[in-house]
Amino acid sequence: MKVLVAVKRVVDFNVKVRVKADGSGVDLANVKMAMNPFCEIAVEEAVRLKEAGTATEVVAVCMGPEAAREQIRTALALGADRGILVKCDGELQPLAVAKMLQRIASDEKPDLIILGKQSIDSDNNQVGQMLAALCGYPQGTFACRMELAGDGKRIEVAREIDGGEQTVGLKLPAVVTTDLRLNEPRYASLPNIMKAKQKPIAETTPADLGVDIGSNLKTLSVAPPPERGGGVVMVESVAELLDKLKNEAKVL
Repeated sequence: MKVLVAVKRVVDFNVKVRVKADGSGVDLANVKMAMNPFCEIAVEEAVRLKEAGTATEVVAVCMGPEAAREQIRTALALGADRGILVKCDGELQPLAVAKMLQRIASDEKPDLIILGKQSIDSDNNQVGQMLAALCGYPQGTFACRMELAGDGKRIEVAREIDGGEQTVGLKLPAVVTTDLRLNEPRYASLPNIMKAKQKPIAETTPADLGVDIGSNLKTLSVAPPPERGGGVVMVESVAELLDKLKNEAKVL
């Protein structure tokens, strides 16, 4: 079974994000970048399938600038077999990403496609669902557990919903998006990091894939959230409390 895993280059979750002075976007100058945490979970799940003898090959795909090769190397160090870099600059919309993944899937013909449910920068939570629709594959979103059926042609996915958990059976090929509780990603060992340097990374472009990545959306401005006010405020009487709730908090 071949597994295709999509990974994304994002600002490291430990970094405090700063907005550019002109409000045009997030300041990425000299900022540490890393693999999206949900994508790390997707890579870990694919590698576990390989270690269990279920998967025979894990292919990591990333869309972004030349520097995104670093995130593919990270996936290779974690256990992926080879990588594919789709070189493109600028912001990518979810539909464009889904279309490029669909083109790659049509060439690679994976039995399973695993993605993080969302990225921590845009938080759109759209690519997995769009990809499943474009490919015509069944989908299991927000997976907290997944297990291949005995015949190797179906996969059972336990997904988190408001009321608890829902288990769905998917016929392969299928698309699965990962939630936080699916697994705990491993750390890449030094020997595996060195081995990853020898693993192949193919390179392509949106034009080669026949995908127009032009966006119909325009970012008007980006602003940081308002600073939080003070904490607990002590009042002397009920009348003063009511006055603050009415005139300051505006909840009455």
